[in-house]
Amino acid sequence: METYLEIILFLAGFLIITVAASRLSLYFVKVKLPIITGLLVIGIIAGPFVLKLISNEALPKLGFINDISLSFIAFAAGAELYMSELRSKMKSIKWITFGQLFFTFTLSSTAIYFVSDYIPFMSELGAPVKLAISLLIGTIFVARSPVSAIAIINEMRAKGPFTKTVIGVVVVKEFLVIILFTICSSIANVLINNVEFDIKLLFVLIGELSLSFFLGYALGKGINLLLSFRMSTTVKSILLIGLGYLVFVLAHQVHFFSQKYLSFDIYIEPLLICILGGFYVVNYSGFKREFSKIVEKVTPMIYIMFFTLTGASLSLDTFAHTFLIALFFFFLRLIVLAIGTFFGGIFANDPSHTRKSSWMPYVTQAGISLGLVSIVSQKYPEWGVEFGTILVTVVVLNLFVGPPLFKWGILKVGESHRKHDVLHEKRDKKVFIFGLEGESLALARQLKSSDVQVSMVTRDKEKASHEYMGVQVVHIKDLGVDEMKRIGANEADSFVLFYQDKESLEICELAYEQFGTRHLVVRLHDRTFMKRFQDLGALIVEPASMLIGLMDHLVRSPIATSIILGMDESQDTVDVEMQNSDYHGMSIRELQMPSDIIILATKRNENPIISTGYTRLRIGDVLTLVGSRESLEKVKLKLGQQSEADFRQLRGIHMKLLKKVKSPKGGDFI
Repeated sequence: METYLEIILFLAGFLIITVAASRLSLYFVKVKLPIITGLLVIGIIAGPFVLKLISNEALPKLGFINDISLSFIAFAAGAELYMSELRSKMKSIKWITFGQLFFTFTLSSTAIYFVSDYIPFMSELGAPVKLAISLLIGTIFVARSPVSAIAIINEMRAKGPFTKTVIGVVVVKEFLVIILFTICSSIANVLINNVEFDIKLLFVLIGELSLSFFLGYALGKGINLLLSFRMSTTVKSILLIGLGYLVFVLAHQVHFFSQKYLSFDIYIEPLLICILGGFYVVNYSGFKREFSKIVEKVTPMIYIMFFTLTGASLSLDTFAHTFLIALFFFFLRLIVLAIGTFFGGIFANDPSHTRKSSWMPYVTQAGISLGLVSIVSQKYPEWGVEFGTILVTVVVLNLFVGPPLFKWGILKVGESHRKHDVLHEKRDKKVFIFGLEGESLALARQLKSSDVQVSMVTRDKEKASHEYMGVQVVHIKDLGVDEMKRIGANEADSFVLFYQDKESLEICELAYEQFGTRHLVVRLHDRTFMKRFQDLGALIVEPASMLIGLMDHLVRSPIATSIILGMDESQDTVDVEMQNSDYHGMSIRELQMPSDIIILATKRNENPIISTGYTRLRIGDVLTLVGSRESLEKVKLKLGQQSEADFRQLRGIHMKLLKKVKSPKGGDFI
């Protein structure tokens, strides 16, 4: 009873520290440092070597937090393994993953073994133990952080074949690293405990892996059952955390049982079980979105606890004399990582200009890496403290160096689409507003705030010479084709017309006949012109009837109308054209989208279609989406146009579609 009371007191104190850490770590972001680094530093300060808010006595009592955190980090890694999105770049993913696993693991393990006499905590150990530690370090060197990779990709608005390969390699490798760690951990256990090699040990290892795969499948089924119950997301999140912790409890009990009743030890890897459970849910169940929503919601809190506790567990007294070793490990990992990625790119026949920078995205380490370090440190306390201090230092160095290298690599291959990037601006929507007045100027500012390229057109030369709060105003002499081409109106996506009906009709006819402008929006003054505008496919805004209709919708559906009008600042609606070839032919239900996004409508070839979750997307489909502005930006980046390198692939798909339409056997595949 006294022990449980101690744990509760230590836990209460630790939770207060994590609340403070979550706030203080934000200051590290302001100086361009990763938030994970901030959490580790705050953990060190709160730990037993500085402020002693977390004592040496408390650390082992809080060990269960590590188990809970690691299980959820594994769930998050499994949730990223969505196979439908990885198939298009599977060749490159396969070979680069192989190159990194083989060369990085083999070269780093070999190098560490041969320099082990110069590493303080390894120098006095026997050759088998040195080999075991070398294998474990080599495995940790292979690991990469999917979460930090996704964060950099979102920040850079990166998209293209290089980016798609990177994210594929990161998530696939995370799964394979856990399998590799399971194998190396079993081998290390044999070497460290000085057990003679027996053929039955090989069968035990195969049995351990098979049991882990079976338990991963069973865990996936269990998560499905949990998510099928009608209860709040918060309750499901708590139960999912408990389910992950039970996997670690089961692993400990299986090991204890085998030691007591069997002639050999059985180690099942809880990380592998949890990652397989997450993989099963996102690929083979109907609860993919709900599971991803829970993971997205809970992961930040889990990370705060895990990294703060990891920082507190660092041994500062050993840090001083192990820093040079950590620095050697850091540079060794960079070299072998570059070699493995380069050869993987050669095997995959990747373009030569990407091979030189293809290693840069894989430097950063975080959750899984620190999780593996934590497992080894706890399992082998004789040398685990020094092992953990060195490897955590390496991970921290990778956290400092990795993100800038990844950004540089994205810029080198030309797949950054930041808002101020010229390549991205060429693909923004171009809108020309004809008529300079108060309403048109207000519309221009509103569109500009949504990253739309807006040009206002006027025939008054004097007005065009004035400044209008950042809105571009161009002068046009007449409404002829040559003048329109001079100002670039022939390349516009949309015309918005505030002129009198006769002039607006003239511009609409010109756009329809000469330019093929996709969207024409007209403010109507005289209803006798309505039919002529409709024949040209223009969208008509008649102020009087629009006001009545708007008020009618505000009465009948106030929430939906408020979102459309932008009255709800947290929500918005957008039309997104599907131009990413990776999702061509994929059904809507297979799309990995943020949980707060809803598809309201789908249009194909200018015709609305009744879409369901089984509707297969085509290049050129327009999806009307509603959701938070941040999530809408992610979906726009995901489904929108790709880099210059992918345009040839898009053109090829368009040609196939044209052939299919001409073929008598070709049919729709909605």
